[in-house]
Order: sequence, then structure tokens, then C-alpha cells
Amino acid sequence: MNAAPLSPLGGFVRQHDPDRFLCALFAPAERRDALFALLAYNHELARAREVASQPMLALIRLQWWREVVENAAAGRPPRQHEVAAPLHALVADGTLAAEDLLAMADSREAEAEDGIPSAGAFQAYLRGTAGGIALAAGRLLGGAGAALAALQQAGALYGLAGVLRSTGALARQGRCLLPEDALAAAGLTPHEVMAAPEAAAPVMRALAAEGLRQAVPLAGLPRGAVAAALPLVLARRDLKRLAAGRPVPPVRGLGDRLAVMTAGLLGRV
Repeated sequence: MNAAPLSPLGGFVRQHDPDRFLCALFAPAERRDALFALLAYNHELARAREVASQPMLALIRLQWWREVVENAAAGRPPRQHEVAAPLHALVADGTLAAEDLLAMADSREAEAEDGIPSAGAFQAYLRGTAGGIALAAGRLLGGAGAALAALQQAGALYGLAGVLRSTGALARQGRCLLPEDALAAAGLTPHEVMAAPEAAAPVMRALAAEGLRQAVPLAGLPRGAVAAALPLVLARRDLKRLAAGRPVPPVRGLGDRLAVMTAGLLGRV
């Protein structure tokens, strides 16, 4: 990690995704801006449903970003946008894999559905969204094979923590991403969670505890790819809080930041 001036994309990620921004600072300097572009793309995909008044509009936004990637892969001109233009260049020169980026967009379509019906569908959603960005980041930073699979699992756990800590905020938007079969087992429906998100507390505790039990085999991760794994540090801390029924602070405290920094400096997650 060095004190090089922050690029515009770095500033964008620091504003919109401060967790992953902190983790990205431990990437090799020559790959950091490419990682910022990947994180900015992920933010744009994530907000597709947040800013859409109707699910169909979210799908249209996702298709726009697919076309950004497809245009770059096919050698067509870039779209003029603060994230699309640098992303286009990184796909065009092979720095970022188009198939990884398209898979991330595909996985976001679940957010435009009425809900997530089962635990299996929920895991697929987490592996494709937060897991997908961890996989793409790992590939960018030199990971391969089993290391990429472990990174995808680590990213999915960060995504799990994110869904759980955002349950109340999602409910205020009229959304619920908790698996419907787990809710049904607790005698709940998604609509009841939207009306009173605190009712989902037992389900959230159970999902968090299940996430904590998952072992993530990161032993073979290259040192240069540790930045892709660092969100797991925050995921574990958040899942411990959630499994115990404690809230996750809305702003990261010193303990969370130091945990990430220690893991990044040691190169171990």
C-alpha cells in the first residue's frame, strides 16, 4: 500500500463502497485503478434496482451495463460515462474478463424478481453478486483455480452479511431478499418482513450463524490477491454481531478498520 494520489475512480469507490475501498488499498499499485473500476461497475449494478421505480426499469439498466461490456469485447466504441468509459478500456485490453462482468450483471436480475424463493436460490444470488465481484477481483490480482473458488465463497459471505444488515433498509424500499423458504419455516412472509423487519430477527440470526460455520480455504491465495479476500474480515465480524442479535454499526469503527489493515499488512485472512 502506498500514498499515491487517489484517482477519480478511487474517489468514486471511496464514496459509494467504503468497505471494499479500504480493502482495495492493499492491492498492488499497478492493479489498483483496475480494481476500482471493477468496484465502481459493481456499484452501478447494485443500484440498478435501488433507483428503479419498477423492476422492468432495473432490468433495462442492467442491460445497458451488459452492452457496455459487450461493446468493449467486440471492439465497438465506448459509451461516455464516468464508469463505463474506463471499464470499456479494461475489458478491451484484456485486463478484466468480460465473462466475469456479464455474469455479475446476470446475477443482479434476481433483485428485479418478486423475491428469492429458496435457500439454494439465495446462495446462487450471493455467489453471483458479491461472490462474483470477489472472483473477478481475484482473477485481476493473479488468483487462479482453487483460490478463485475460495474467493467466490468469501465474497458470498460478505454478501450474506450485507443482505442481513440491510434488511431494514430494504424493507423501507418495499423489498426483501431473505429466502422465502427460511421465512416460511419461521411463519413469515416477505410482505410481513417488509412491514416489520424486526420480525425476521430469528431468521437473520440463523443465517448469520450458518455463514460463520463455513470454512473458506484461502491458504493458497497469492499474496498479491489478498485485497480480494479482505472483505471476508468484515463479513466475519458482521456475522458474529448478527448471530448474537447485535446490530452492525452503520459506519465502520476503528476495530473493523484495524482488523482489515492488520490482515492486509500480514497478507492473511
